[in-house]
Amino acid sequence: MQHFDTQRPEFAPYGFTCELWEPVPMPRPDRHDEIEINFLDSGSLTYLIGGNRITVDAHTLTLFWAAVPHQIVEFRDVTHYYVITIPFGWFLQWGLPESLQTQLILGNVLSGDCDSTTATRDKFLFQQWHSDVSNDPENTREFVLLELKARLLRLARSYSKNPVLSSDARDASLKNSSPNLAKAELMACHIARNFKSRLQIKDIAECVDLHPDYASTLFRKTFGLTLNGLITRHRVAEAQRLLISSNDQIIDIAFAAGFDSLSRFNRAFKEVTSMTPRGFRKECRLNNR
Repeated sequence: MQHFDTQRPEFAPYGFTCELWEPVPMPRPDRHDEIEINFLDSGSLTYLIGGNRITVDAHTLTLFWAAVPHQIVEFRDVTHYYVITIPFGWFLQWGLPESLQTQLILGNVLSGDCDSTTATRDKFLFQQWHSDVSNDPENTREFVLLELKARLLRLARSYSKNPVLSSDARDASLKNSSPNLAKAELMACHIARNFKSRLQIKDIAECVDLHPDYASTLFRKTFGLTLNGLITRHRVAEAQRLLISSNDQIIDIAFAAGFDSLSRFNRAFKEVTSMTPRGFRKECRLNNR
């Protein structure tokens, strides 16, 4: 059974995995460039993801982009849980609705339906996927991935008002856009790795050998948000995490999260959370007493 390795380097890849994990309090956040899916048979896990406390309940499929800092801070009545990691590039090529992709890129956590029928089916699927990948990974990986894709397409229906593309239309779309998807993925990952430093559009575009204007347009068309918008969301999420987990002064947190001035930090934080940093810290401490 797996558990978090405190010596693990940040952004070291897991690759495609389907494993049983033992819950342990994590002394620091983990970050890796995969989509992570959790499923619990019983109990609950509480993460600090970005700047939000997120509780994963039993019998509920839950996924998030693991490039966002995530840290288990509490667990109850759970001895093990399933963890699936899917390389981010593979996930993007599945052609899931843009609305679902964008929610994950923004650092949001998505959960599936938790009715008894869905929960029973999901429990069987996770048991089967774990058995397949553990016992015969080379010969089972392809159909496990297809079943995962189908499960996430079902999940996506509740997060998108747009119809899912037919198989033929989706495959044609991916064939025409896969090089662009790869570049959009690299830009998103570059931001996730470097948002604390001084990032400019031209630097992000340079990492994928594109003109800044074209890079900005490509990213917006792929994910439905701007490059600067994603940078800001990462920085605000990091600030939220520090406001919850440290006693540092707000000005120090602003600079640590990548902002170059306190006024810009306060403005961005209010725009994203509808709260001031001081108000956010106070509310979190009141709720966690």
